[in-house]
Amino acid sequence: MSGKAPEDAYTAEPFVPDRGGLPALRRAAADCRGCPLHRDATQTVFGAGDAHARLMLVGEQPGDQEDRQGRPFVGPAGKLLDRALAEAGIDPADAYVTNAVKHFKFTQAEPRKRRIHKAPSLREMTACGPWLAAELAVVEPELIVVLGATAGKALLGSSFRVTQVRGTVLEEEIHGRAERLVPTVHPSSVLRSDDREAAYQGLVSDLKVAARALG
Repeated sequence: MSGKAPEDAYTAEPFVPDRGGLPALRRAAADCRGCPLHRDATQTVFGAGDAHARLMLVGEQPGDQEDRQGRPFVGPAGKLLDRALAEAGIDPADAYVTNAVKHFKFTQAEPRKRRIHKAPSLREMTACGPWLAAELAVVEPELIVVLGATAGKALLGSSFRVTQVRGTVLEEEIHGRAERLVPTVHPSSVLRSDDREAAYQGLVSDLKVAARALG
């Protein structure tokens, strides 16, 4: 033993099984200690949805509701995303949804007070990368919708700017696979927007690009 806790290495790699599909990944992820975020979170929130989905949606990290329920996109942002997908002509049930980071990162002024979402660091995103790579390898989506800046940085590197490329189809190599991606904003940013209707229509418009790209 080196005396170092596994989270000090900042990689999920040792926790990722090499076979067994999504069920094995989900079980293994429940015990991930690849970075310190597991200490404060209630549970790992792994991806969910159709294991053979043509479309994968990648967000930033679980929020408060997701952390409590153990499923991605079940809070207010998830409900808004489902509505926007349906409006763009995509059945949410046909997609696979996941996050770049699988544990909720938050600050809390004092116990029992509201837990405030805190953006994951590049180090935490990189540590969690092997899970996302494994999900991509199993699901093999035809298209990835990148939800927001953090997911974009996790997939495409730290120079990613969602405002510059949203609503366009990108072709990039991700974790050794040629992928097509459509970046857009994270649905939680729509909820925080001063002009929520305009922000929502922008999200729907980007998702329609994704729907056309899937054909």
